[in-house]
Amino acid sequence: MKRIVMFTGVIALFCQSCISKHEEKETATKFTVTNPMKVDTSFTKEYVSQIRSVRNIEIRAQEKGYLEKIFVDEGQYVKAGQLLFRIMPKVYEAELLKAQAEGKAAEIEYQNSTALVDKNIVSKNEQAMAKAKLDQANAEIALAKLHLSFTEIRAPFEGTIDRLPKKLGSLIDEGELLTSLSDNSQMFAYFNVSEPEYLDYQTNTKNRGNTKVTLLLANNQPLPVKGDVETIESEFDSETGNIAFRARFANPDRLLKHGETGKVQMTVPLRNALVIPQKATYEIQDKLYVFVIDKNNVVKSRNINIAGRMPDLFVVDNGLSEGDKILLDGVQKAKDDDKIQFEYIKPEEVLASLRLRAE
Repeated sequence: MKRIVMFTGVIALFCQSCISKHEEKETATKFTVTNPMKVDTSFTKEYVSQIRSVRNIEIRAQEKGYLEKIFVDEGQYVKAGQLLFRIMPKVYEAELLKAQAEGKAAEIEYQNSTALVDKNIVSKNEQAMAKAKLDQANAEIALAKLHLSFTEIRAPFEGTIDRLPKKLGSLIDEGELLTSLSDNSQMFAYFNVSEPEYLDYQTNTKNRGNTKVTLLLANNQPLPVKGDVETIESEFDSETGNIAFRARFANPDRLLKHGETGKVQMTVPLRNALVIPQKATYEIQDKLYVFVIDKNNVVKSRNINIAGRMPDLFVVDNGLSEGDKILLDGVQKAKDDDKIQFEYIKPEEVLASLRLRAE
C-alpha cells in the first residue's frame, strides 16, 4: 500500500511539473506586433567621401640636369617661397655669362653707331640695326636668367611635402616629378548624393535642419570640427544618377591628409518616410530582416533595405508597406512558419515610448 501511495505522489509531482513547464512555454511565446508608420522627418545619413586638400599640386622640374641639393624631407611642412631642390646650375650660369658678354658687345656697337650717326658718318638704319641687336642680346640675358632661376625649385605656397621619388645625384629630365605639395590647412570632402535627395535638399530648405555636416573618419571617430556644404557640381553622373557635393572642413591640427576616406554625415529631410523600431529587426550575413505576420497569424521572415538610421528607428527603403504587421517583441524566439498569438500595439504608441525612453 505504501508503494502505491508513493508512486501516485511521483505521478502527481510529474504532472505538476509538466503543467508548470507548459505555462512557462505559453508565457514565453507571448508576442507584440505593430505596423510600420509613415512620418515627415529628417535623419542623419552617411555618405562615403573622398578627402582632398584645398590645394594639392605636383612639383616638377623645369630644367634638365643633375639633382644637386635636396633641402627638405618627406612629410616636412614648408613655407611659401622656401627652397626645396636645386638642379646643378653650372651650365645655365655659363649660358648667362655668355649672354651677358654678347649683350655688352651689342651695347658698345649701339653706342658707336649712335656716335657715328651724330657725325653723319653712318645712316640711321645702321643705328636701328645696332639697337635691334642690343634688344635681342638683352632678351637672351633675360632668358638665361630665367633658365638659371629654374634650377632652384621653391614652394609656391605653405604646405606639406609628399614622397621624394628622386634621390640626390639623380639625372632629372625637364617636367619630371620631384614631389607633391599639399595645403592641408582646410580640406574638401566630396560625396555623391542621389537625385531625389538632391531635390529634397534644394527645395526643402526650411526643414533641412542644421546645415553643418560631420566627418566620420576611418576609425569611426568624428572629426572634432563641423564642416559646411559649399558647392554642388553642375551635372549628374549619367551612370550612377548621383551628383557630387563638396563640404569644407577646417583642419587646424593637420589630422586630415590628402587622399583619406571618410563618411560625411548630413541631415536629410524625408517626407512620408516609412519607419520601424530597430528592435523589430535582426541581421543575418549583413542583411536585415523582420518577421511579418500574415492573415493566419503565421510568422514569415522578410528581407528589408533601409535608407537611414535614427535613434531607435530605421527608415525603410523597400521590403515593407504601411499595412504590414511586424513582430515587435520576441524576434529572437520566433521562427519561420510559427503560428503565434500576439498583442497588437499601435505604431504611434510604440514611437512615443521610444521617444520617452530616449529622453
